[in-house]
This record gives sequence, structure tokens and C-alpha cells, in this order.
Amino acid sequence: MPSPRPKRRFLLCIRNTGCEDLELRKLYERLPDRVGTREGYVRVVDESGEDYLYPQGYFVAVDLPRQAERALARRVRLRASNSPMQRTALARRR
Repeated sequence: MPSPRPKRRFLLCIRNTGCEDLELRKLYERLPDRVGTREGYVRVVDESGEDYLYPQGYFVAVDLPRQAERALARRVRLRASNSPMQRTALARRR
């Protein structure tokens, strides 16, 4: 029997001291990083669009309904696939 797909882990930022690329009260998707986890860090894609390690104490794990996880995962893929020069639909209407 195939093993179930691992559930995405979303983290809520509760602290950002010295980390300008993290927003308080924002959800971030945790990326796998075994070495970082052993050292007390988590890997997330921050506001710069790059993934970095941050102290685990800056986040709390949040369990979300599957529908919310899908919506957040879709948003992350859409944002990542857009070129910085691509205008949004709203900007084109103005």
C-alpha cells in the first residue's frame, strides 16, 4: 500500500526580531531541511522570494483544512511562476 502523501506544514510567524524579510502573523510553508531542523531552524520562503533558515522559535506550526492548504499552495506556485516584470490584471485595467 502506498504511503500517504506527507501533509504540508504551514507555520505562523510569531516573531521577526532582526529578520526584516518575515512578516508577523503571516503563514509560511515549511520546506524540508533535515540538517536545519536538527540545528533548531526551519526553512521557509520569505518576503524576498528566496528560501532561508530561520530560528524555529520564530514560528508555530498550524494545522489547516485541506482546502486552505490547496489554496495556499496554489498561491505560492502562481507567485513563484510570475516574472517580476509581469503586470497584474488590476494594473492592466488602470
